[in-house]
Amino acid sequence: MIIGLLTAIAASICYGTGSVLQAVGSRKSARQEAAKAAGSAVTQHGGPSLSSTAKAAVTWEFMVGTVLDFIGFGLGALAARMLPLFLSQTVISANLVITAVLSIKLLNIRLTRPEWVSIGVVCSALVLLATAAGPEGSGHTPIDTHWWLLVASVVIIGGGTLIVRLLGGRAAILAGLLSGLGFGALGVGVRVLNGVDSFHLPSLLGDPALYAILVAGIGGMYLHTVALQIGSVNGATAALVVGETVVPGILGVLWLGDSSRPGFAWVAILGFVVAVAGAVAVAWFGEPEEAPEAGAAPVSGAAEECGSNRPAALLDRP
Repeated sequence: MIIGLLTAIAASICYGTGSVLQAVGSRKSARQEAAKAAGSAVTQHGGPSLSSTAKAAVTWEFMVGTVLDFIGFGLGALAARMLPLFLSQTVISANLVITAVLSIKLLNIRLTRPEWVSIGVVCSALVLLATAAGPEGSGHTPIDTHWWLLVASVVIIGGGTLIVRLLGGRAAILAGLLSGLGFGALGVGVRVLNGVDSFHLPSLLGDPALYAILVAGIGGMYLHTVALQIGSVNGATAALVVGETVVPGILGVLWLGDSSRPGFAWVAILGFVVAVAGAVAVAWFGEPEEAPEAGAAPVSGAAEECGSNRPAALLDRP
């Protein structure tokens, strides 16, 4: 249990640091695209084009953040196999705390009192969860359910990509939710994956859960990048937390046999609900609206059409 918790915390640190660096890279790319007034930066519906998303992904900050995400993925996968999903996914989602703290330095964002209170709530809830968590389930499920997981991953990511391109900037929160569901499917896939405990390559390659992990992971990262590009970061991140924690946590209990310590079920439920609410609050209160600085140039008409809830002054920060 202790090793699993430390692994999940390390994954959370990697994800939180990576998210801030990716935000820095995405904003740098957005400023460059706005300066060029590139018409190809957005689709006809106001969403980011594939080329603009690719340009955001090749900034050095975004690439370093992505490397940290991969490290976090490996650590998170290990934690998902050692802890109940309601605990591992919730600890990993606490990367919002790391993101909020690092944003002070890298994004020049001040944390307000509600944010500090929310961070305290998350930390307290994680203590409750760690106290109440019992043994994780076996993770052994019929192969048919692995196929359903793959189908669900394809529908979530494929449908999300289509919806984002149709709705443009109005899809930021939806993109965050769907990316969270993708990361949640990834966590479930890691838990049920065959051919890992006793390594057996044919079983591993023949398991649909492996391909669900790839689809959900890559697609979730793409949708998360889009959400960072088109604004509404607070709402999008809050939606991501809900999708990444609630659904896998419920599936872990109902499908995979995760459980709490005897007599501690109410503590686990309370900790889970409070942790998710606190994480959503961290995201929601983060990056408060500010008035544009005097003389600040607007980002671009396209950026305004994207429905970003962040002023140009915030995007112009380093």
